[in-house]
Amino acid sequence: MSFLKLQFRPGINREVTPYADEGGWYDCDKVRFRMGYPESIGGWEKISPNQFLGSCRALHAWTALDNTTYIGAGTNLKYYVMRGTDFFDITPIRSTTAAGDVTFSATSGSAVIEVSDTAHGALLNDFVTFSGAVSLGGNITAAILNAEHQITNIIDGDTYEITVSVAANASDTGNGGAAVVGAYQINVGLDTTIVGTGWGAGTWSAGAWGAPASTAIPGAQLRLWSHDNYGEDLVMNVRDGGIYYWDESGGLNSRAVALSDLSGATKAPTVARDVVVSDRDRHVVAFGCDGEFSIGTQDPLLIRFCSQEDITDWESLTTNTAGSLRISTGSEIVAAIKTKQQILVFTDVSLHTMQYIGPPFTFGLTEVSQGVSIASQNAAVAVNDTVYWMGKNQFYVYNGNVQEIPCTVKEYVFDNFNQFQIQKVMAGHNTEHGEVWWFYPSGNSNNVDRYVIYNYLQQIWYYGNLARTAWVGRGVFAYPIAAGTDGYLYYHEFGINDGSQNPPVGINAYIQSNAFDMGDGDRFMSAWRVIPDITFRNSDSNPQATITVKTQDFPGGGFLEEESNTVARTATVPVEKFTTQQYIRLRGRSMAFRLESDQYNTSWRLGAPRIDIRNDGRR
Repeated sequence: MSFLKLQFRPGINREVTPYADEGGWYDCDKVRFRMGYPESIGGWEKISPNQFLGSCRALHAWTALDNTTYIGAGTNLKYYVMRGTDFFDITPIRSTTAAGDVTFSATSGSAVIEVSDTAHGALLNDFVTFSGAVSLGGNITAAILNAEHQITNIIDGDTYEITVSVAANASDTGNGGAAVVGAYQINVGLDTTIVGTGWGAGTWSAGAWGAPASTAIPGAQLRLWSHDNYGEDLVMNVRDGGIYYWDESGGLNSRAVALSDLSGATKAPTVARDVVVSDRDRHVVAFGCDGEFSIGTQDPLLIRFCSQEDITDWESLTTNTAGSLRISTGSEIVAAIKTKQQILVFTDVSLHTMQYIGPPFTFGLTEVSQGVSIASQNAAVAVNDTVYWMGKNQFYVYNGNVQEIPCTVKEYVFDNFNQFQIQKVMAGHNTEHGEVWWFYPSGNSNNVDRYVIYNYLQQIWYYGNLARTAWVGRGVFAYPIAAGTDGYLYYHEFGINDGSQNPPVGINAYIQSNAFDMGDGDRFMSAWRVIPDITFRNSDSNPQATITVKTQDFPGGGFLEEESNTVARTATVPVEKFTTQQYIRLRGRSMAFRLESDQYNTSWRLGAPRIDIRNDGRR
């Protein structure tokens, strides 16, 4: 009899067969590697008990001059600024009616109110706030009407419906009076790309009544935001929509306004694909925007920038630094990402660097690569001056040159990937662990449900299942922050439990090896005990994990036998002690090892366990 030391290579490899990768790890979930050894990842906890509306696909954290910290959060329905644990709705107003343009009609016994407003321009699920209304005469009081409402049905271009909190009665015969004003927020966007239209088209009747939707109309795209802080204020952009500005000094009850509506604004763009603030030189840069002499007509390859230190001055003159550039390759700008020294600009077929060079040209544009792709607007992340991103079937890094990143889970990711929802791909940086995370929708899911991690310090890959739609790394806040699909923001690497549940539960983390054998695999082996090597970190006094050993006779066959045993902490003083050995009775040509735990308040790290085996003949 002899002990076989189980010491596997770090990272997951799914590019070869499990038998060919003997000595490696095959599968995992919610596990990372530290110094080459696997451990369960950190937990997450809700930042606030309050929820946001819609799916959040953009987060930005910044600090005001008085050291107040903020988080900007863009969803398909709203844009919020979060301070402390409260969300403040700063969604811009699209239009405001004149007094009396809006009238109401109620039906006795129904909570549905018909609203008439000629050429309202609203879409299903848009938000409108009424003021100046009087009671309809019965249950539908002025207080009920003079509030924010979400549109529940579009009847035609002049009429829509809202649903209120009470049913009307026979006395509700009024129309709200002659002083009603409606303030319409910008049109909402799609939460899911509609198959066959690229970015996705909106619902039927979003344009002319009875006509199919077009990607040219508001709300006809998957709603994505870009945003950046301009000093203590915030600049945000709806992709292929307006550019807006929120003045922090106006308070949290003020709304963002169109950049072109700011006092003194000259030639400001009114539509763009992306927006970035160039920190070193204080220019706001709009990508894929309308031109200085063609306001309102979007050019998907045009880049414009305001004059230095003046967000309102976009007219290019010899007396300022405002100007424009146009990329000559590709058909559209897909993404722009800021590093410490430059801005990387991705088109659908090329990559360019944009650098501040000073007057008279202000910025210079250099093409650094062709034939590269990027999965989505949010698929890239900057780590100092290095940028990592997911392409349409590959991973890339730019560190002065563009290189493909060798990936040992590439086939696993892209062979089970919903390409129709590729615009939902989102990248995040986990600074503490040297990791870049990509969240993406698996093949059978319309929503983000998986992640893949590249550990650039160890140059290894691993993956798992987790639904997150936006991410901002540690910096302004002490922990990374991510948006869940449940309307909550979460601190990550915070504690060791899954804080999305109430009460919190343990994280279901596991890792499984490829098969290993004796010699050339021509002999059977018999295993009769396991000596575990596990450390429980920051855990309860009685944490547990389960070790499973599986056997098979042939590489192509399934596992024939398996036995599971629990590893438990047995003492904590003066040193940590654990279950000393576990008895098993298994026989096969090859074996695989698995460790897992979903216990509350349990976090584990695996070392180098041993299996006591003996040669058991050739049959």
